[in-house]
Amino acid sequence: MATRVLVPSGVLGLGFDRDALRRAAADKPDIICIDGGSTDSGPYYLGTGTSKYAAASVRSEWRELLDARAAAGCPLVLGSAGTCGTDGMADRMLEATRDIAEDAGRRLKVAVLKSQQPVATVRKALKAGRLAPLAGTPEAGLGEEDIERCTNIVALAGAEQVAAALRTGADVVIAGRATDTAAIAALPLMNGEHAGAAWHGAKIGECGALCSTKPMSGVIGLEFDGAGCTVEPHAEGARCTPESVAAHMLYENADPFILHEPGGHLDARGAKYDALDERRVRISGSRWVASDAYTVKLEGARLAGFQTTALAILRDARYVANARRWLDRLEAFLAGEIPVRTGLAASDYAIEFRLIGVDAALGPLEAKASDPVEVGVLAIVTAASQETASEIARLANPFLLHFPLTDEEDLPTFAFPYSPAETERGPLYEFALNHAMRLDDPMEAFRLEVAEVGCGPSR
Repeated sequence: MATRVLVPSGVLGLGFDRDALRRAAADKPDIICIDGGSTDSGPYYLGTGTSKYAAASVRSEWRELLDARAAAGCPLVLGSAGTCGTDGMADRMLEATRDIAEDAGRRLKVAVLKSQQPVATVRKALKAGRLAPLAGTPEAGLGEEDIERCTNIVALAGAEQVAAALRTGADVVIAGRATDTAAIAALPLMNGEHAGAAWHGAKIGECGALCSTKPMSGVIGLEFDGAGCTVEPHAEGARCTPESVAAHMLYENADPFILHEPGGHLDARGAKYDALDERRVRISGSRWVASDAYTVKLEGARLAGFQTTALAILRDARYVANARRWLDRLEAFLAGEIPVRTGLAASDYAIEFRLIGVDAALGPLEAKASDPVEVGVLAIVTAASQETASEIARLANPFLLHFPLTDEEDLPTFAFPYSPAETERGPLYEFALNHAMRLDDPMEAFRLEVAEVGCGPSR
């Protein structure tokens, strides 16, 4: 017996092809799954417990997905609610579901899977030797102070936790932080489908139509058949090819053949990608390798200071051509002036410059020669307080506007694109936890809450 999973988009708030969604829902999939976020956009959202996506877009799309769920008569699962997956974001999605259900005159059973971790729980795991750094984590040992400084800590749920939520008989599952693949893999695994196929198909489908020739169309169908998985896009003109499907194993993955998940890893070294026709690709040959211990990834973010930015634009041809030389000179000048004028030590602040149009993205790693017409000079000041960061940015202001390439020439005049030239970015967050936590039971670090929302007849 096959299990059919519908993935409307790579993330809630990104958009999808509405006609394709309606057609796919009318075809009665067994479950609809969509992701709500990730750490792609940095630690700010976890640090503040907020969402990256516009609330109006999220609510509008969620309403459409709840309509699609009603048309299909199947469960709807959201993973990593509100980008960061904190309890507050999961609760907010529950409230949105309640409002939409009441407006539509529907009654829904909603399971909310909470992923947020109390500091005391993580501290206890550290003392018990249950935390291990993931590959690439700085070698400096994790201490209790590092944990206590985190404003929010979440554990990434896997298929086991999502399956527990589905077993409640919920119409809708709202999960806090979860792996991108967990929601998709859960029902196929519950139904006894091939584990390697379940995880491999989930990885390919996690970003919706990104594995197709029309990546912005969103809607993808996955059919798990007991030995493999077939991937099919639902938008008009969209196709999946062996190349487009296989390439997605490279996306956000350190190893194109190995994918780590709670409880084990996917080994795709023996995978085959066969075109069934012009639109569909079947995946087979992958293996699921269970680990000796069940672990979940922890993510934690902490306050790292406050930032103020300033942007100037160089357009004089001589300064554009010598932008790097000019900036090196300006940096050396400010390094001497800031401590003298403010009394701050070099360790009390950081000022970073990026040359937009030259090497803003890669810095010294930039290999391509650039010959721009103008160069944006972005100054990013970080300090322990907003006041200090802004003070340093204001100190740099006149030199960003008038600083010569040599001591023997007239002062140039550059341009600020807005006034005031300084913009307070507010608090800066950094990731402080990137560790795996060992559990005795998959639900040990998670909480499951079930609620009836809306009005009218069930479902």
